[in-house]
Amino acid sequence: MELLAPAGGPEQLRMAVHFGADAVYMAGKRWGMRARSNNFTDEELAVAVSWAHAQGVAVHVTINVVMGDADMDELPRYLRFLDEIGVDALIVADLGVVTLARAHAPHVALHLSTQASVMSAAAADAWAGLGVRRVVLAREMSLAAIAELRRRCAPELELEVFAHGSMCVAYSGRCLLSASLMGAGRSASKGACTQPCRWGWSLVEEQSGAAVALEEDGRGSYLLSSNDLCMIEHLDELRDAGVDALKIEGRAKGSYYAACVTNAYRHVLDGAPVEPWRAELDAVSHRPYATGFFFGEAGQVPARSEYVRDRLMVGVVKGCVPVQEGFLVEIECRNRAGRADVLQVLAPREDVRTTCLVGLEELQDGVWTGVDAMVHNMGRYRFVSPWPLGAGDLLCAATA
Repeated sequence: MELLAPAGGPEQLRMAVHFGADAVYMAGKRWGMRARSNNFTDEELAVAVSWAHAQGVAVHVTINVVMGDADMDELPRYLRFLDEIGVDALIVADLGVVTLARAHAPHVALHLSTQASVMSAAAADAWAGLGVRRVVLAREMSLAAIAELRRRCAPELELEVFAHGSMCVAYSGRCLLSASLMGAGRSASKGACTQPCRWGWSLVEEQSGAAVALEEDGRGSYLLSSNDLCMIEHLDELRDAGVDALKIEGRAKGSYYAACVTNAYRHVLDGAPVEPWRAELDAVSHRPYATGFFFGEAGQVPARSEYVRDRLMVGVVKGCVPVQEGFLVEIECRNRAGRADVLQVLAPREDVRTTCLVGLEELQDGVWTGVDAMVHNMGRYRFVSPWPLGAGDLLCAATA
């Protein structure tokens, strides 16, 4: 199965590719369902596509918000641009966008977004008849329903499912709660959700006694908040059901999330034991994990549940050269770490290893100077490792 990883910005893109994604999905500055992500300017998109292709990785661009006539008027230019720079697929949800894409981006494959809520073979085949090559199935489908849809629909139509990440209380993500509470500028259907389903709420009776209203309360119930999705223990079952591509949710997440989750799923897809990599997923920012609707009703988080993580990224490897004592590794600092700290190393195709910052030095005014700790964010440091590290590998530390 294809592993499709999120790229909310240029660094997330580099992490996803470095740690084994077969394809990445991203958005321009408009029309994507994650407006708060860094996303990509047109110039950055052109660079990203060229660079990803050089690494053998496909690029999917999202155009899946709810569209109005003003959006449709501006889309042809953007679609022609995406066709020209060689984007591999467009993730779309609107029938009008499908029509425009076929006219203005004829060389780009069409993938139907989960926003279209496809749950039947008849719907999937109808979209295929309009030129859609892949359907991202509704998140509300069970594993058995996916297998039945696969049996019934055209064999050449590809099926993609979300396998990991945040879940939404709304049907296939189509929700008006944020817009109704915060105004049209914060509409979930325009990619600007404020996630009111994660807030604490309580039921209170109005003074008239005639109605009951749902109001926010810091000590209230979290009756709308969903568990996060995690299917790393069930990849064989997804494959047997006929799934062609696994999607990791998280374009609003940081580069460490993109690296760690992509790395875990890559290892298990390639045959590694599940247990150590399932444990790795606890190290990234997440809510309690569940299996969504694949095996029944999706679970909710009944109490206050902030994102938790067990580890943070402290450095990104920029280079490595052999020396007499081992390998001199240069890193870019992201969080504080000292000489005596035991750090974990994330590297593609490798088990998680540990190291210390032996012989730690900082580049100060062009001179390498011995120091006891990395303290300057984005500062350049180097240390001696017993084994080589590659550019893009990560050094991480426990949060506790």
